[in-house]
Amino acid sequence: MPATETSFEDLRRGRWAVAAIFLVNGFLVGSWAPQIPVTLDRLQISEFTLGLLILGFGAGALIAMPTAGYLIARHGSTPVVRALAFACSFGLLGVALAPGLASVALALLVFGALIGGTDVSMNANAVAVERRLGRAIMSSSHGFWSLGGFVGGGLGGFAIVALGHVGHALVVTAIALLATLVATRHLSGEASPEVASGRRFSLPRNPLVYLVGLIALFSMVPEGAVLDWAALYLRQERGADLATAGLAFAGFSGTMALMRFAGDMVRDRLGAVATLRVSGLVAAAGMMVAAWSPDPALAIVAFALSGLGIANMVPIAFSAAGNQDDISAGAGLSTVTSMGYAGLLVAPSVIGFIGEHTGFAPIFAVLSGLLVLVVLMAGLARKAEFAQGGPSHSAA
Repeated sequence: MPATETSFEDLRRGRWAVAAIFLVNGFLVGSWAPQIPVTLDRLQISEFTLGLLILGFGAGALIAMPTAGYLIARHGSTPVVRALAFACSFGLLGVALAPGLASVALALLVFGALIGGTDVSMNANAVAVERRLGRAIMSSSHGFWSLGGFVGGGLGGFAIVALGHVGHALVVTAIALLATLVATRHLSGEASPEVASGRRFSLPRNPLVYLVGLIALFSMVPEGAVLDWAALYLRQERGADLATAGLAFAGFSGTMALMRFAGDMVRDRLGAVATLRVSGLVAAAGMMVAAWSPDPALAIVAFALSGLGIANMVPIAFSAAGNQDDISAGAGLSTVTSMGYAGLLVAPSVIGFIGEHTGFAPIFAVLSGLLVLVVLMAGLARKAEFAQGGPSHSAA
């Protein structure tokens, strides 16, 4: 699509604006990770009850995702991103200020809904900017999300020790709000409201889409487990202090961010299927070492190695979903992303229920097995190969 110099500059600013929204969203999620052990202690609840609270977070996100999609179809992605990202800035503070179990449950439900709604709208906005710019920005946008998680998780434990859990949440809110207010001024989106409109969603009949969805599911369940339970695992089962425990998700997100920024080059060199196989093996090895390491420092390094492997697995699954035969890209992507995010947001609550009785080390070992299954299923992602016409995901 031809563009004037002014509109091209607007789109460039829009590209970095949506990257900033990804960064803030990841920062908020990463900042929640070190708050989890604090929530357990201050409410004096069991891992089972904490698992129910985290389930509420995931349920809120999954409920909000189709609602956000409806709003985007009606109004375009830009105003939806603006509204939800602004509200999302206050989500963690609501959880930190909630005084009792019922209020924390409600706050987490709302926080999850705002995170999930923002996630859908920022991805839709990134797609719109991609189309208007004529080049891909999705992979690096997700890299910014991981970078935000790295910063939020890495600094969160130290901030809680220094400022308390409410002070930490206040600082997180101030940073998120300021960045959101600046970024949303420069968002670009669909060229016209009609671009945001689409046909009613229907379930695809191609069974390969659901198998690719399992790849996304098996890749995202470990990510959700590290987010919600790695800090508690290191603190309770490996004797780490609060600040050190928060480094587990930080290391995981940091290596994931680095590999997502470099992932296009790796995928171009090896191909999608080979990249998925190598990535799955690296991720499985890291998760297994983290499960059985007696030393917190080694476990943190192992979680970081696992993040390095998982980084490219979900983008490859999404690319394969969008290039299946006989169905639209939207139908394939909608199905696979829903399956994947269910693993990221809901499965960790089940892990909490089990972990209360078994400990978390055996669970991380089982998750290593899920990643091995992805290696065995990698051939199903062949539609993501560039030779098959799969889209390039080079960073802009």
